[in-house]
Amino acid sequence: MESAHVQFHSCFTEFDISLFKTGKHYRLYDKMGAHPMSLNGVEGCYFAVYAPNAEKIFVVGDFNHWKHEGYMLYSRWDGSGIWEGFIPGVTHGMVYKYKIFPYNYGRIRLKADPYAVKMEVPPRSGSIVWSMDYSWNDSAWMQMRQQQHAHSSPVSVYELHFGSWKRNLSENRPLSYAEMKDVLVDYLVDMEFTHVEFLPLTEFPYDPSWGYQVSGYFAATSRYGNPEELMSLIDQLHQAGIGVIFDWVPAHFPADDFSLATFDGSCVYEHPDRRKGFHPDWNTLIFNYGRPEVRSFLISSAFFWMEKYHADGLRVDAVSSIVYLDYSRKEGEWEPNHLGGRENLDAISFVKECNTALYEAFPGIQLIAEEATSFPLVSRPVDHGGLGYGMKWMMGWMHDTLNYFKREPLYRKFHQNDLTFSIMYAFSENFMLALSHDEVVHGKSSLIGKMSGDEWTKFANLRTLFSYMYSHPGSKLLFMGSEIGSYGEWNFTWQLDWHLLEFAPHLGLKELVKDLNSLYKSIPALHIYNFSIEGFEWIDASDRENSILVYKRNGNSDHDAVAIICNLNVNPHQKYKVGRSKHEEWKLLFNSDHKKYWGSDYKIQSLVSTQDQSFQSWPLYLEVDIPPLSVTMYTIRPVDAEDKSDGSGSKSSLTKPNGHKS
Repeated sequence: MESAHVQFHSCFTEFDISLFKTGKHYRLYDKMGAHPMSLNGVEGCYFAVYAPNAEKIFVVGDFNHWKHEGYMLYSRWDGSGIWEGFIPGVTHGMVYKYKIFPYNYGRIRLKADPYAVKMEVPPRSGSIVWSMDYSWNDSAWMQMRQQQHAHSSPVSVYELHFGSWKRNLSENRPLSYAEMKDVLVDYLVDMEFTHVEFLPLTEFPYDPSWGYQVSGYFAATSRYGNPEELMSLIDQLHQAGIGVIFDWVPAHFPADDFSLATFDGSCVYEHPDRRKGFHPDWNTLIFNYGRPEVRSFLISSAFFWMEKYHADGLRVDAVSSIVYLDYSRKEGEWEPNHLGGRENLDAISFVKECNTALYEAFPGIQLIAEEATSFPLVSRPVDHGGLGYGMKWMMGWMHDTLNYFKREPLYRKFHQNDLTFSIMYAFSENFMLALSHDEVVHGKSSLIGKMSGDEWTKFANLRTLFSYMYSHPGSKLLFMGSEIGSYGEWNFTWQLDWHLLEFAPHLGLKELVKDLNSLYKSIPALHIYNFSIEGFEWIDASDRENSILVYKRNGNSDHDAVAIICNLNVNPHQKYKVGRSKHEEWKLLFNSDHKKYWGSDYKIQSLVSTQDQSFQSWPLYLEVDIPPLSVTMYTIRPVDAEDKSDGSGSKSSLTKPNGHKS
């Protein structure tokens, strides 16, 4: 059957087809989808789609009044399952879908293009022909980002949901990509975060999924504008020295009829075995990771965001559900692999191939796994037996720490191991300490709401938690709103409670996070050994009775070291003894109890020195004053015994806000 309005044309070489069929084509976006072009002097659009079970495929859209007659694509002769053709007159901005007639006279399907780079604003679901055209101005950033992502560099991430950070209140809508550029860049620079991580901006049909049920793996959501406007936002972030991480979801996809599900009447993208192809937690479908064409599709999606949008990294969602066959499944609902294990071997092979290919193609990027189990070597190189991610979220630290800070200080002495245990495994992976969106929704309360005590104590607890987090080994991630102490859970339909910054406790918390970011970036000891035991040393983890932890972060020399004292109780201390092995001076660097943070401003010495007396098993000790519910940090300077200062200073107690006596 000839197609009256479609001319045969192919952008595929035999080598392209070979790569595609073996799962090795990583830039399918250059071939598949809709590509406006000129053919023999005629303007039009080349279309290519993979549908191996189709008998006929037509392109329909606003250019032909959604009638398929005469607009049938050509099936390639090589058995690749690709349909293609050039349609004159179809140009930039036109809406289209594929009308697919399956073999065996199955139900006709009207499908969005899996490779579309732009889609209609939901609930409409058409694909849009789009010529992405943007001139980047971030060459300086791109050339130096490898240094920014070195494991010895500070990485402090602000996790952000685009539609609910700030809104246009007069029009009751989210800010656009263009509008966000005017406010977000300045905010991140002022707060001194190194990166922003966007919850998924790939197109998605259902707002309450927050973007985690993806229908367009190559399309930035049109809710906030067009592709070039998002590129411009990323460009501005890069020029301001801010890296951009995209949340990427290769674990599952929604079963909406217009999208990937049973694309051509068969299981093209999802695994045909429901035990491997259906996700019981989210009622979604799971990719068939063993199918070469699906691997090419997914890896091409990851490449697309790196190449076309200059993304600096991907945070990969739900890795645990990818690598385990029995994830969220009861006995009898899953089948072991051929070795008798519970690992999804096809998925693990895909993950390793994807990570290896990305790091080779885009030096300087960072790949971060949300993986919640003890799966080994998640953030170790593939050639060392690992999965090949660069970092992994430290879920155990997050759960233990939040559980600890929920407890009343009186009972914390019985649970000090909740905080000390993380160091036992802190260097088994390259961990990112994440206080993410998942912790402030679904009845879990906001971070400030999780803290125990009255108002002053809650804020003191949260200041202490953040300060402890920033002094703990690992990179950092904080979800938006946590830095201002939002009382309510995150509401994806509205903006953050920015009005809270009119009140001292919230403004003080924001200033604390800003200063912690500054310290983390500027003090090498706080980041240079983020993932190495060389960077951490316990001084005293045994004072359970007072709920005090004392530890040291090491830089490249003794002169670069920082001492940290965490007081996890409401009781202040004067002349608290800390054992030392060498003569030192400690100079106050940071105090989370400072009045600028709405602390009690309990007076402490700014300079203390060791004394020539033994203490416990230590040959020397120094005396420090410790504010209530606080973290204090000191720079350490080794000194000769004859030169050491006496470290004297003034001390006094103050009344806390709300009448609490220190």
